[in-house]
Amino acid sequence: MNISYFIFKKYIKSNRDSRFLNLISTIAISGIALGVATLIIALSVISGFEKTLTAKLTDIDSHIKIFSFKSNLPSVDNSLIKIDSICGNNLDYASPFLSNLALISFKNRKDGVTIKGIYNEGYKNKILENIIEGNLYLDSSNTLILGKTLANKLLIKVGDNVSLFALKNNQIPSLDNLPNIEKFKVTGIFESGIAEYDASIAFTNLISAQNLFSMPGEVNGIDIKLNDISKADSLANLLRKELTYPYFARSIFDLHKNIFTWISLQKKPIPIILGLIIVVAVFNIVGTLLLMVIERTNSIGILKSFGTKKKHIIQIFLLQGFYLAILGTIAGNILALALMEIQTKFNIIKVPSSIYFVTKVPFDLSFEIFLIVSLITIVLAILASLIPSIISSRINPVAALRFD
Repeated sequence: MNISYFIFKKYIKSNRDSRFLNLISTIAISGIALGVATLIIALSVISGFEKTLTAKLTDIDSHIKIFSFKSNLPSVDNSLIKIDSICGNNLDYASPFLSNLALISFKNRKDGVTIKGIYNEGYKNKILENIIEGNLYLDSSNTLILGKTLANKLLIKVGDNVSLFALKNNQIPSLDNLPNIEKFKVTGIFESGIAEYDASIAFTNLISAQNLFSMPGEVNGIDIKLNDISKADSLANLLRKELTYPYFARSIFDLHKNIFTWISLQKKPIPIILGLIIVVAVFNIVGTLLLMVIERTNSIGILKSFGTKKKHIIQIFLLQGFYLAILGTIAGNILALALMEIQTKFNIIKVPSSIYFVTKVPFDLSFEIFLIVSLITIVLAILASLIPSIISSRINPVAALRFD
């Protein structure tokens, strides 16, 4: 057995008999555990927000949108062929749509709404995941799916008939060009968790939207869903170059730049600030080991008088620091996991969805987060342990034996 490890084990046993060293060690381990748990929870929340918001946005919206500078999108079939060629295996589906503003009315209550006509089954399946009442029946003419916020505002329920007022082909209304007025039946209510959508968007089938806006056979955009959202920006740039006027493409990160910028700003300072918590906690090890050096000065003197090398003395206290770091890191991981499970199960901390877009605190229980935080903590702890370890190795054995 290595002599450093043998003496380290003896020190651990003797530390348990010393109330003073046991208390100091407990404080050091607790400090590391709290720092590790805090950093893991913070990074898990930030990552959880990003993944949850991205998933919510893409459930109702697409990864890339193709728009037109004109009121309609010409040569849709040719555009779909180009999109398929550019995106290749990254393409899940491309779905033309028609979207315009309208006025929705129900029992003398009115509000503005964006009517979006869709037909792609893949798109419908994504919306279906957010249906909370009714169903996604859009196959028949003049059926409508509303957001929960808009439905609650106008006191609309599934099965009610609403009136939609829409301009004809985006033309200015006049006595000779009155708006279209049509009845639609509400077949479902969805809740995406994104206030912008739940309060202002209604879905219908593409033909009904074309009839409502007097735009037969026309569309004004194409929704593109990819297999990998991380390629949205690069493919949007390619589409902008390949699709000439009047087309232009925007990725989900462009369309919702405010949300993703907010997430990015949150991610930048938190690891630095909370990383300092771990650094402070790790330096508790320095204080703890220095106290151990003082407590064991006589023992160090005896060891050196018997010819124990400096490197063995250093190894003993490095093992002490590693031991404290391992215990603190394991305790921090368990504490973080326990607190996140409690929050997930009981929802103790309430989140206002109107501000944060979610109803519960989202956690990303990623193995990578736990592993990275743990490794950084242990490495810092070992580096911090070098200071008292080197000091202990330089103690004069004669002075150490006289030390009381």
